[in-house]
Amino acid sequence: MWLGPEEVLLAGALWVTERANPFFLLQRRRGHGKGGGLTGLLVGTLDVVLDSSARVAPYRILHQTQDSQVYWAVACGSSRKEITKHWEWLENNLLQTLSIFDNEEDITTFVKGKIHGIIAEENKNEQPQSEEDPGKFKEAELKMRKQFGMPEVEKLVNYYSCSYWKGRVPRQGWLYLTVNHLCFYSFLLGKEVTLVIQWVDVTQLEKNATLLFPECIKVSTRDSELYFSMFLNINETFKLMEQLANIAMRQLLDNESFLQDKSLPKPRRPLKNISALKRDLDARAKNECYRATFRLPKDECLDGHTDCTLWTPFNKMHIPGQMFVSNNYICFASRAEEACHLIIPLREVTIVEKADSSSVLPSPLSISTKSKMTFFFANLKDRDFLVQRISDFLQRTPSKKPCSIDREWKWNVADPSSEEVPELPSSSPLAISPTSALSHRPVSFCAGQVPTASQGLLKLFRRDAEELSGPKGAKEKMKEESWNIHFFEYGRGMCMYRTAKTRELVQKGIPENLRGELWLLFSGAWNEMVTHPGYYTDLVEKSMGRYNLATEEIERDLHRSMPEHPAFQNELGIAALRRVLTAYAFRNPTIGYCQAMNIVTSVLLLYCNEEEAFWLLVALCERMLPDYYNTRVVGALVDQGIFEELTREYLPQLSEKMQDLGVISTISLSWFLTLFLSVMPFESAVVIVDCFFYEGIKFILQVSLAILDANMEKLIQCCDEGEAMTILGRYLDNVVNRQSVSPPIPHLHALLTSGDDPPLEIDIFELIKTSYEKFSNLKADDIEQMRFKQRLKVIQSLEDTAKKSVVRAVSGDIGFSMEELEELYVVFKAKYLMSCYWGNNRAAAARRDQSLPYLEQYRIDMEQFKELFISLTPWACGAHTPVLAGRLFRLLDENRDSLINFKEFVTGMSGMYHGDLTEKLKVLYKLHLPPALNPEETESALEATSYFTEDVTTEVSPFVSELDICLHCEPQETQEDKGRRNENGPEKEEKGTSPQDYRYYLRMWAKEKESKKETIKDLPKMSQEQFIELCKTLYNMFSEDPVEQELYHAIATVASLLLRIGEVGKKFSNRPTRKSEDCKANNTQDPVSEEESPTSEQSQNSAVEQQPQADHEDKASVDALPEKIQQENQTLGDGSGEGQGSPLQLLSDDETKDDMSMSSYSMVSTGSLQCEDIADDTVLVGCEGSSAAARYGSTIDTDWSISFEQILASMLTETALVNYFEKKVNILQKIKDQKKVERQFSSSSDYELSSVSG
Repeated sequence: MWLGPEEVLLAGALWVTERANPFFLLQRRRGHGKGGGLTGLLVGTLDVVLDSSARVAPYRILHQTQDSQVYWAVACGSSRKEITKHWEWLENNLLQTLSIFDNEEDITTFVKGKIHGIIAEENKNEQPQSEEDPGKFKEAELKMRKQFGMPEVEKLVNYYSCSYWKGRVPRQGWLYLTVNHLCFYSFLLGKEVTLVIQWVDVTQLEKNATLLFPECIKVSTRDSELYFSMFLNINETFKLMEQLANIAMRQLLDNESFLQDKSLPKPRRPLKNISALKRDLDARAKNECYRATFRLPKDECLDGHTDCTLWTPFNKMHIPGQMFVSNNYICFASRAEEACHLIIPLREVTIVEKADSSSVLPSPLSISTKSKMTFFFANLKDRDFLVQRISDFLQRTPSKKPCSIDREWKWNVADPSSEEVPELPSSSPLAISPTSALSHRPVSFCAGQVPTASQGLLKLFRRDAEELSGPKGAKEKMKEESWNIHFFEYGRGMCMYRTAKTRELVQKGIPENLRGELWLLFSGAWNEMVTHPGYYTDLVEKSMGRYNLATEEIERDLHRSMPEHPAFQNELGIAALRRVLTAYAFRNPTIGYCQAMNIVTSVLLLYCNEEEAFWLLVALCERMLPDYYNTRVVGALVDQGIFEELTREYLPQLSEKMQDLGVISTISLSWFLTLFLSVMPFESAVVIVDCFFYEGIKFILQVSLAILDANMEKLIQCCDEGEAMTILGRYLDNVVNRQSVSPPIPHLHALLTSGDDPPLEIDIFELIKTSYEKFSNLKADDIEQMRFKQRLKVIQSLEDTAKKSVVRAVSGDIGFSMEELEELYVVFKAKYLMSCYWGNNRAAAARRDQSLPYLEQYRIDMEQFKELFISLTPWACGAHTPVLAGRLFRLLDENRDSLINFKEFVTGMSGMYHGDLTEKLKVLYKLHLPPALNPEETESALEATSYFTEDVTTEVSPFVSELDICLHCEPQETQEDKGRRNENGPEKEEKGTSPQDYRYYLRMWAKEKESKKETIKDLPKMSQEQFIELCKTLYNMFSEDPVEQELYHAIATVASLLLRIGEVGKKFSNRPTRKSEDCKANNTQDPVSEEESPTSEQSQNSAVEQQPQADHEDKASVDALPEKIQQENQTLGDGSGEGQGSPLQLLSDDETKDDMSMSSYSMVSTGSLQCEDIADDTVLVGCEGSSAAARYGSTIDTDWSISFEQILASMLTETALVNYFEKKVNILQKIKDQKKVERQFSSSSDYELSSVSG
């Protein structure tokens, strides 16, 4: 790369001059390239250990003038190719011009100006993002790409100096963290260490300190454990490694590619030596933490945060904390976790103003909302800038008036229900609330559908009012009054102050009339609902009437959703549940529908209207319980791992017993997926849901620990899993809610309460209180950290399970061992993932459907298959290998979607590695027939036909049709044959009409359904041009083999013999006595294979047991065969074969080899040995008359054909060929070699780099 000219005082220190002219020097740094001695070793070591490795390239160009002692560095390069390109440009463009100048200062000024101009021109074409990266970082990225063979699309995130512990010896070097890889390079005193690990292969990341390793980072993969230490900032490094590994796990989970978020904030001051990617990843982490803390929508991006204090009117205090500002919200979090949280949507803000500063309130800011609430912030450091940012966001915020939501609903409003609607207190400060009177009117979303009320179903299906007038009703009234007092003091709606008092009220149970409203507020679902008016209505209209796998599963589970509750014993509740679940499946097809969603949604519908239940479901599935409701319930498995870890920490004496019994994995899924709704009485479980919406998953974990703790003594004495499950089931069945005003609903698990003793009832509020007393020190941040650790373990475990499932599924039909199949699966998957990283336009990386079986989830295209084939095939054919790979891909791609799965891949590989000679030749034979062979590929065969025997020059269709292949008929049929067939009468002609074609197709489909093993007789015949392509492949295949001369000799013998067999067989395939009935699919053996016996003793001996007994007519024709061959020789012979008129002599094996010796060696001397390169004077023995005949034309002989049996019989006569195809090749060694070189692209090959980048 060109450099802005910099002064260099000591040009010779640590550098060697390789080229020079009067104005420039090209230098190489000592320690790079060959030689260098001890000085070179020391310099190379210093370059790695010291920070200079990031800025010193191994080559540079200096500008000098004769009388000056000052040198100017004008270019540097990481490879000889790059620096030579710059050197040649200087020689061609500047040398002549510089010789004109008289003044040396003018020369230097001109050179500096020219270099600056070149740099400016290059920078014009660069993307703006790259300009943000400092030059030092760009050089480090360039070095990383060259060192590890990474393409341009692989972006460096950051790099760190550290030590890698190899055994007990630390190797000081540089750790490069890219988007998809962890790389390490060290060079110490001539010893080089290079590590490249994909993030998707990392199974564990730990930061720990041991006696052997001071504070270090441990990176575990399936095969190894790596330790890195001596970081300047180990916490920053570890956090970044966690982020990158987490992104990789997301890719494995749902194929979500890593794209930079364009809306991420930019820092006001550029940060030194930090890439744009590193900065954006930091911003991404802050965004995720911000959204999780305040339960905000997924697209909300944090703009900034600042320290401040908030005046809280309920206790008349200034609470210190931080203000967070984003596109649509202003949030506040106190330093003390439970002191106060506040969320102010900008859509609610009416006034933002700066108040007068005082000693008590420095730099105060006042924010007023539509609900008549005013918030005072003080101690703001940059108040003016903050006010400007908030004003900018307010201008971009669309005005959301209360009537705008009313309008959306009025389109579908029916007559008011006769149900009594509870009135809100007139003092309610929030104009729009989830319980506004309008929301209690019934709404019909679809014409013809059963209408459902736009209020909680519980209000419609309340059985009686007795409970409301008793002591339970009085308790409920007291709860409502407590909440109304809380609303008066702390505010109502999104802008409510959330404090420890709020949590206390939630723990005591939310009143049924307020449950829907508060669930919406605490979960953040209310924000999404009011910002997407009409979204649910539109979604219902689009989704109803659509049928797919998700809707089928939904219909199956509708009547299993709380069947004991009266709300779901009629079509009103069932229809509402159907609409909500179907709408969500339509919104998020990645999840679609998962079991347990129906149970949770049915409870939501009891307390909320349809739209509110829908948005609560969105909040649950996409934010609060991430990845829970997908096909592999990854999120639930992750939290199950956290639960096991917490059990070890808090209940160590019980943990080992639970592990032995295997109980945790069984109980946690049912507890977590349904939020205890399926295992606890409804009245009690709904209180758990209250706390969950306020606290999140932390509360579910602490209640689970409290349940185990309460049953510890009984569980320790259990003998098996069933007994433990019975104990826990009986306990949960008897968790009661004595304050519930709803009639008790029969619980399905009540059958577990058996025994003589009456069950001991447990009050749900006591259980919640106990959970807070014993396990309240769980922190949300710690749980997120544990989630990351467990996600690595769970996803890698699922990938291992998938690998074993796939390997088991394909192992029955494949010759590879289980170990070989597992290694092949790893290579196959890595190739697919590489296309996701670097091949943006490839079809295989476009979509990975998680709903497909494991076998179909990873699929590769032709280009990826070619790369694997070239590195793994035992049939290396030099430059011809990619052609052979393309043919095999077409043969394996049975559904013609240009993608193949793992089973198809290993089927192709197994055909080359396993089986006897016959099986391997069968694969090779099929690769030279359609569909593997393209018509275009056979065009080159026309050039080679002048070297082979031919006596028919009629131009006929040169290619066998695919229909003939499918029907297993004889592939060639000339116009003469058709005429001869049609002369037999109209009844014969009708056989070619479409009804017969339909019968053929029906017969073909019927045969496809039969599980019939393919035999060699099922293979169609091969035409002459296809045979020539086969010969070309074989000649290329034997190149560079240790016994290539013997193989060339053998294949020349076999090819000549087969050409003569085809010529002889052609004579009899065209006999007038031949009946058209001879072309019967899969039934009649081709006469050519019956009549080849007189041609050579070898083929007669090897093929005789395959031939059926010839009938009388065929015997007569065999008797006449020598005469016809003799006549043919008299016509075509030019004296090079037997004497004219003499009978054809049967050649023995030795005689054939002797005759072939000269021609085979003459072919070897021509070089590449491809058929089209064979010299004109080269003669294939057995085709003596070919030279003369070839001069009359080079048209393919379409009557010529050969069968697989004839090729096999001829091959068996040559020991060298038999040994070659029966030679065992170790595929594990090839896989090992492939892994070593897969990323080591040549640094001088621009083509390879561009091809990888897709």
